[in-house]
Amino acid sequence: MQSPPIHNAALHYRPDIDGLRAVAVLSVMAFHFGIFHLTGGFVGVDVFFVISGYLISSIILSDIANSRFSVSAFYERRIRRIFPALFAMLLACFLIAVAFFLPAELIDFSKSSLAAAFSVSNFYFWVHSGYFDAQNPDLLLHTWSLAVEEQFYILFPLFLVLFRRLLVKRLRIAVLFLFAVSLLSSVAVVFINPVTAFFMPYTRAWELLLGTLLALRIFPSLSSRWSRNLAALTGLGMITCADFAYDRGTAFPGLAALLPCLGAALIVGAGESGPSAVYSLLAWRPIVFVGLISYSFYLWHWPVLLIYQMGLIDLDSEFNLHFGKWFSVGRFEHLVILLLSFGLATLSWRFIERPFRKGKIPLAGPRLFAMAGAVMLICVSFSSLVLFTRGLPRRFSPQVIQIASYLNSEEALRNSDINMRLGTCFLDQYKPSDSFNLDPCLREDPVKKNYLLLGDSHAAVLWRALSESLPQVNVMQASVSECEPTLHHVRSGLCRNVMDYVFLHYLTTHSVQALILEADWTSESIAPLDETLAWAAIHRIPAVVMGCVPSYDAPLPRLLAYSVAWRKPDLARRHLEQEDGILEIRLRNLVQGKWHLPFVSLYDSLCQGSTCVEYADAAQTIPVMNDGNHLNLSGARFVVRRLVASGELQ
Repeated sequence: MQSPPIHNAALHYRPDIDGLRAVAVLSVMAFHFGIFHLTGGFVGVDVFFVISGYLISSIILSDIANSRFSVSAFYERRIRRIFPALFAMLLACFLIAVAFFLPAELIDFSKSSLAAAFSVSNFYFWVHSGYFDAQNPDLLLHTWSLAVEEQFYILFPLFLVLFRRLLVKRLRIAVLFLFAVSLLSSVAVVFINPVTAFFMPYTRAWELLLGTLLALRIFPSLSSRWSRNLAALTGLGMITCADFAYDRGTAFPGLAALLPCLGAALIVGAGESGPSAVYSLLAWRPIVFVGLISYSFYLWHWPVLLIYQMGLIDLDSEFNLHFGKWFSVGRFEHLVILLLSFGLATLSWRFIERPFRKGKIPLAGPRLFAMAGAVMLICVSFSSLVLFTRGLPRRFSPQVIQIASYLNSEEALRNSDINMRLGTCFLDQYKPSDSFNLDPCLREDPVKKNYLLLGDSHAAVLWRALSESLPQVNVMQASVSECEPTLHHVRSGLCRNVMDYVFLHYLTTHSVQALILEADWTSESIAPLDETLAWAAIHRIPAVVMGCVPSYDAPLPRLLAYSVAWRKPDLARRHLEQEDGILEIRLRNLVQGKWHLPFVSLYDSLCQGSTCVEYADAAQTIPVMNDGNHLNLSGARFVVRRLVASGELQ
């Protein structure tokens, strides 16, 4: 005897959901591009999860209720929906990687492409990096969310079928239970290990299950228009609030993810009950079109952005020649990347997504599964070849390989962490604990001068070089990632805790012969640095400020390797950020002009005009940086020795 259906209504097309998809994908893109101050735009992925959970669960529940659900047919639909556009993007990235990527980069790409093809990207990036790791972002980092979805949908249809047949009356209770367990896991794990909480399916499942709860209609219907308007407007406001209020320092997902997820649920739920003002806005045809191509838009925008940032595309010189009179370089770059991503997404949607989803391409059943398996086999073969040959190194000369070996590889990062004393005297403020013990790092030497090096990662990279070049000095260290050595910090956390301890407790009770302040200074640093120098003067603490290092818009080893391979000796110089020289002048005016304190210019020690030292050795085989703006140990030694020889450091 057939059980009464839980959800037997046909799922009609809703343009407002495509509009909500547009909101989600544009939020993610704004975050990745660094525009409109959407520091929390990454929550667009969470909005996607809620939408996906609602739509897929509605389809499955309707099919089950009408006795037409098939697990194999469901998986076939998922393959048609996800894999063609994904594999097209992977193929394009393969071609670009083989043509341009340096051996270490090609090895990393082959590993991540394998993970993407088998829908385990979230586990791969959980082990190898974090979502907010800006040092060495991966071309396929964005595929982590696709992997989470696919892992969820491998088991969830089986769960629904089982409960539908055995415990139909308790299906809602079972989904609520899973929702609660996943949410509580997310809340707990985000404070223990934020990276785990971000990538694991069990800490993300509740977001998709929230969509399932909407499909199960456990929430009351909004019969009046004013209630739908209130709910939808509130939901849109919640997503917008998360977009602007959150940033990479937010403990996420956890409780913080409730804000955008509930916002999405309110919009979806209100639209299910009837029209509203937000429904009409989201159903506007231009917004709907962005929603229709949102999957391909999401797939393509990240590779296009990273390929530009890698230095493979140089738009700056062309911009200055043709468009410099109208708007800034940054806006020009964003416009070009956005238009290129939009064009690729439109082509992908029109010629790949739609034909496969509409069944115009005659692949179904075993043939479709065979095609997917064949593509995965190609990925495995390519990755195996790359790994076996250690990155196809014969594409480049030995000199290029030598220079490229300094790129931010895993080995280079490990060595950098050791030299900076990561975990002891250099602390990562995005690790879960706010506790610290700097006693071993702040131990004074009674027979030497005691200098305290205070700042962020830019200060930490100098510690070993300073200690080696100043044997008569005991160089103490207190540094926190992305934490300027200034007196007041608004946000609570490890950065503020460490700086409060150093300024308000340690320096007021210990005597140092020099307080060396160094950071990745910006124009916003001038006012807080001014306040800090005033405090140091009042407390008679001898402060020394170190200036900027030259920055590049791509990792310097990559630029230098390409400059040799492509015979373009000025390539790195063309990617030099010009703002650093201007900022250096402002810093010097503040420190020397206003406070009459020593200012040590790292920029001037490396650069003359628009030409900067790029190698730390005469043979031009060792770049001074492993990335785009941090000196490596060889670069730090080179600069510090110059400063000691000139008398600026003693």
